[in-house]
Amino acid sequence: MTGWLAVAGLGPGAEALITPEVTEALATADDLVGYAPYVDRIAQRDGLRRHASDNRVELERAQFALELATAGRRVVLVSSGDPGVFAMAAAVFEALEAGPAAWRDLDIRVLPGVTAMLAAAARAGAPLGHDFCVLNLSDNLKPWSLIETRLRLAVEADFAIALYNPRSKARPEGFARALTLLQDLCRDERPVIFARAVSTGEESLRVLPLQDARPELADMRTLVIVGSSQTRLIERPAGPLVYTPRSATVSVEAP
Repeated sequence: MTGWLAVAGLGPGAEALITPEVTEALATADDLVGYAPYVDRIAQRDGLRRHASDNRVELERAQFALELATAGRRVVLVSSGDPGVFAMAAAVFEALEAGPAAWRDLDIRVLPGVTAMLAAAARAGAPLGHDFCVLNLSDNLKPWSLIETRLRLAVEADFAIALYNPRSKARPEGFARALTLLQDLCRDERPVIFARAVSTGEESLRVLPLQDARPELADMRTLVIVGSSQTRLIERPAGPLVYTPRSATVSVEAP
């Protein structure tokens, strides 16, 4: 039997947001590999072996999945959201590049999913309606100085900014530093969206001016979107809608 590896995104949480392509791969897989909470999202069935692991062993998890596929197993390696956005697809290719030559002959597929960023934006309206950028605030794999530089440049370019992994229990100070920097750089009342656990039973959504944002409003299940100077708020009885117009009305001077 010829093995294969599918690196699949399970979306932000709701089963309805798992794509049919991912559902089909899961239905035919011999092995399910992933971080334990993501593996737990998939119902057990006959013939499926489940391999759950800790959050901080991405490279080892990728290597294990590649070894299973090399042995002829049909393997689905799961991530939340989209596997190519701060998730397992990059870890697989890091392992592939450094690993045995035989791994390069494998059938490897990346199956996209709905990201937390897109789910949060849809709940809020259309805050990513014009140019935007995405930053991961975790400094596990990069220095804080690089995060700060990228935040400054994103503000200078007047992007809307989606922020992943804003505030962990181990390092709560990072998001506080990021917010202080953004508040110092942006003196206008651009909106900030705090979208937590979107599409799950624990979903919450808060929209407030950047200058009123506080670090404790976010945790690692929160996706934060900071609007650009052009992002607008539409007040309505059912709750505000946030959107960024499709056209830019100001120019940003090159440094």
